[in-house]
Amino acid sequence: MSGEKDMSFWGHIGELRGLLIRCIIAIVVGGVIVGFNVQWIMDHIFFAPTKNDFITFRVVNHFSQELLGHDSFVLPEHFAVQQKKLFQQFNVMMAVSIFGGIVLAFPYIIWELWRFINPALHAKEKKNSAFFINFVWILFMTGVLVGYFLILPFAINFGLLFKVSDSITQLFDLSDYTTLFLQVVLGMGVLFLFPVIVYYLTLIGILTPKFLKTYRRHAIVLIMAVAAIVTPADVLSMLAAAFPLVLLYEFSILMSSRIYKRMLKKNEIVKI
Repeated sequence: MSGEKDMSFWGHIGELRGLLIRCIIAIVVGGVIVGFNVQWIMDHIFFAPTKNDFITFRVVNHFSQELLGHDSFVLPEHFAVQQKKLFQQFNVMMAVSIFGGIVLAFPYIIWELWRFINPALHAKEKKNSAFFINFVWILFMTGVLVGYFLILPFAINFGLLFKVSDSITQLFDLSDYTTLFLQVVLGMGVLFLFPVIVYYLTLIGILTPKFLKTYRRHAIVLIMAVAAIVTPADVLSMLAAAFPLVLLYEFSILMSSRIYKRMLKKNEIVKI
């Protein structure tokens, strides 16, 4: 018996190693694709939120013209970025390629993770595999898009227009902008996976909708703190990040309630 258990344990370790290798290969392939198109990506995606014709600024200014008669966001014509270190552009290219590789490979990574845990699931849970994979991927990409189109433009606008003196010449460091970009966009993608955590904690009986409702106010305070960490110091960017996270928390409560009621009907958990 002990030999079978040892073989089973090492078999799982082998499967996990294979999973990690395949996921890394997928990220590398995605990163290579991004790397070969890095100049176009940098010009049309990476630095796009620093331009006045970015879609977020155009939409906001359209409604601003209708309501107020003037544009709310007017950025400088030239976003001056400087390179301070010899290999800074190469390092940024690598960071962008890895981030892009993760985004491109993310659906495959989720599918691999599902394959790994699939043998331990019930038949009904296995039938929901397509829903789970799409649910996780859509949540992550929604967070990435919210960070890119909503939070990042407001943060850049604040950073560009806030001045303590007209004598200061604005020259922005390439690594500083890269850190802001990845912090906001990738950070929001990860934070939007919160409902997945709630789903599984409810499923195994650790979390209940009553707990989520009871500590809603505490959660909002925590959300504000997390939003402040993910975004720069300005209040507008923090609120722009906190609002969708609060909505996501409310959605998680509804989802947890539905799962909890379903499990109560099946007598899989004891009512608390």
